[in-house]
Amino acid sequence: MPATRKSSRLSSGTAGKQSTLSFNHRVTKSVPKSAKEAALDKPSPLAKEIVPEPEAKDEKSVEEVPVAQVEDTKLEAPVKTEIESKAEKVSAKEIERYWSKIESARRAKATHKKHTEGLTTGEKVLRYFDVSSQYGPCIGIPRMKRWYRAEKLGLNPPIEVLAVLLREEASGNKDIERAHMDELMNSTAVGA
Repeated sequence: MPATRKSSRLSSGTAGKQSTLSFNHRVTKSVPKSAKEAALDKPSPLAKEIVPEPEAKDEKSVEEVPVAQVEDTKLEAPVKTEIESKAEKVSAKEIERYWSKIESARRAKATHKKHTEGLTTGEKVLRYFDVSSQYGPCIGIPRMKRWYRAEKLGLNPPIEVLAVLLREEASGNKDIERAHMDELMNSTAVGA
């Protein structure tokens, strides 16, 4: 074991030590009185005046509307965007063509077909979209929201993915909205 040296700081005591600076949470910079007064008089730019909005008085309240009039009103369907209407026009054959184009572009052919057995072409397209990192992270965000985010950022996500998502949503499949990778990452270990 090497011999230890004694520190010169310990033996010299407090003499020659630099004291630490402590301002005790006070500002020590001198400010002229005129600047202090100006700061106190001027309101902060972050502060907003809270002005109560006047209550709008409707001639007919909810209780006064006749029941027959309520039954006659129709619920309006949500307005579809141009992209959604374009995606609804994509046929199943076009989605198949899109997937076969992806498979033919791969350098190595799929050797483990057992992992994709039982999956529809739509699910394969969605899983490929999940692992395509150029459209942003897939974990913690629904597929539809991720597709629209990528579209808004100008990343040109495939319209076929939106077509599959809209078809699955129309058929009532809510599980399709969550990425497969997200399910794997959020699953708990069995027997742990």
